[in-house]
Amino acid sequence: MGDAGAGPDEGWTAVCDLDRLKAETIVRVAGRDLLVIWNDGDVVACERACPHEQADLGLGRVAAGRLFCPRHAASFDLCDGAITAGWPSPPLRLYPVRVAGEKIWVEVQERRPGR
Repeated sequence: MGDAGAGPDEGWTAVCDLDRLKAETIVRVAGRDLLVIWNDGDVVACERACPHEQADLGLGRVAAGRLFCPRHAASFDLCDGAITAGWPSPPLRLYPVRVAGEKIWVEVQERRPGR
């Protein structure tokens, strides 16, 4: 255990314990517009505002690998962020996640594509 003090790389933020996520299914990340979701054994991190009309997805529900918006019938695939077919919306933004011990880390560095 040589790297006891070293956390994940810069840009990664510890968001909560795995036990809390398993108990709550959807956890809002303090100080950021992010959610961490327990999806049938996988941890997924995504933006909190629905890209369709900015509803708070933290009030939504998770079922069959999808995050359902609390305001619409639309849902997002938790593998790739794709919205239900037929909805005029960009995909849900997903963020890289790591589980280290019992802590969940999310990479939240803003990466703006060069124009």
